[in-house]
Amino acid sequence: MPDKRDVSVGVLVEKLKSGELRLPELQRPYVWTAVQVRDLMDSLYRRYPAGSILAWNSPRETPERDAAVAQEERHAAGEQLLLLDGQQRLTSLAAVMRGEPVRVRGHDRSVTIAFNLDHPASVDEVTEVEEDGEEDDVDVGDAQPATKAVLEAIKSKTFVVGSKAVFADKRWVKVADVFSKTDTQILKPIGINSDHKDWDKYSERLAAVRAIQSYEFVMHVLERSRAYDEVAEIFVRVNSRGTKLRSSDLALAQITAKWQGVLDVLEEYLEHCEKSDFDLEIGLPVRAMVVFATKQSRFKSLASVSAARLKEAWPKAKDGIDFAINLLRENWHVGDEALLSSPYFLIVVAVFAMLRKRELSEKEERELQHWFLVANMFARFSGSSETTLDADLATLYSGGGAADLLSVVKQQFGRTRLNPSDFDFRQTRSPLFNAVYLALRARGAKDWKSGLAFSRHHLGNSHQIEFHHIFPKAQISGRYEKKEVNEIANMAFLSSSKNKRLGKTKPEDYLPAIPKDLLKRHAIPTNPELWKIENYREFLVARRQLLAEAVNQHLDKVIGDTPAAV
Repeated sequence: MPDKRDVSVGVLVEKLKSGELRLPELQRPYVWTAVQVRDLMDSLYRRYPAGSILAWNSPRETPERDAAVAQEERHAAGEQLLLLDGQQRLTSLAAVMRGEPVRVRGHDRSVTIAFNLDHPASVDEVTEVEEDGEEDDVDVGDAQPATKAVLEAIKSKTFVVGSKAVFADKRWVKVADVFSKTDTQILKPIGINSDHKDWDKYSERLAAVRAIQSYEFVMHVLERSRAYDEVAEIFVRVNSRGTKLRSSDLALAQITAKWQGVLDVLEEYLEHCEKSDFDLEIGLPVRAMVVFATKQSRFKSLASVSAARLKEAWPKAKDGIDFAINLLRENWHVGDEALLSSPYFLIVVAVFAMLRKRELSEKEERELQHWFLVANMFARFSGSSETTLDADLATLYSGGGAADLLSVVKQQFGRTRLNPSDFDFRQTRSPLFNAVYLALRARGAKDWKSGLAFSRHHLGNSHQIEFHHIFPKAQISGRYEKKEVNEIANMAFLSSSKNKRLGKTKPEDYLPAIPKDLLKRHAIPTNPELWKIENYREFLVARRQLLAEAVNQHLDKVIGDTPAAV
């Protein structure tokens, strides 16, 4: 039976620091956002239930990994505790309480949480529940610039993500300082002495923050006698409840039970991809490995897949993804993963290439690029992504080619070309925005001032490509609806320095200085009447038409200058 213990936050954080508590190889990396850390601190401050901890008193030869915070070498004596459930919480607490960064994908990331000495006495904060798939790491404390409305809004908060704007108010203090300094050291610099009317209230609140150290988690410790594969099964079952882990994280846990050391292999490969500007999540190579081992993408089949089969599949998956990244980046000018509506495109291209032994004719490449551009702009893998991916894999493994893939896309969306109405009220998060970027780049659009071609990787901050509101928000907000103001049709790609210089300037004042040829390459209407603020809606209609034409022309050129049926 598992050993059940009550262990305080302070003791757990110390165990993490000393190396007595480490991570098994099957654990995923640290993934929490600063907002999640803030919410945890708030819950513990209010003494709300915050779950339990699961660890394993493991044999010494068990594969392990370091946590995302600094840890000392494990001592020879004592327990060998490996953390199965609670990594995100304990890592976050250690980082915030000790004022240290977390290590994520080889980079240090600061986690600074601010505590409001003047927070309301009653609980008036409401937690907003987001829909599945939304990951919003935005906190009111991060807002820039710090408007009066923002600063007023955060006064009702107890904890926020720290920022310069927040700490400009001396009643906000760093949580790390609360744990490392005395009341006098914190309060005296802001003019609060022991005879001040707020001294007692603030001292009590600081004591309540420090009391988080005494908050006790129930920790279940599995016996050392349990086998690694059994512990992996427990890990999967525990983390399958709710939405704590993604399916790829659970699949990785199962794979590590079969193939010890695979996590290092995968993380080394992710670093390899990042050097080519493709910053991928670990789930992508995991799924690619499964695909090359089973010819389908679902993880349910993993239980029957041997370690030998996975090890045989991995080099093929790696070579396939390498080829896909090289093809997208160098041939198709897709500079990084941000231009993909789904990373699954890499898997399809990888399988396509490996089935042909990485030997593509010019016709095959053109057809594959054409399929990619159409499927990417229509977000082929949105919705039931695994089902869609498996359908494409079935097409390829049954001998089909890019034309067959495109045929499926046409059946799904009814067409392979854009209409101007597709841009109606579409924002920059739409995959159509990436389609516009690629199409304008292909037609030779350049920065208006420097003449540099579009690239997401220009050296120097002033040369970075940004998107610019052709009609500045300051000029049209309030007069037109927000969904119109932020339309793709109101966006142009410019260097950072040019974007800043234009600022709030009206298009009728700055567009006349730009050569018409450049405007045409950016698919911007050249009729001066459409540059006037009062004609903004007419401008949008004209620009949507030009953008649709630009994307469609790009698609026609890729496939060989033969217009395809809409």
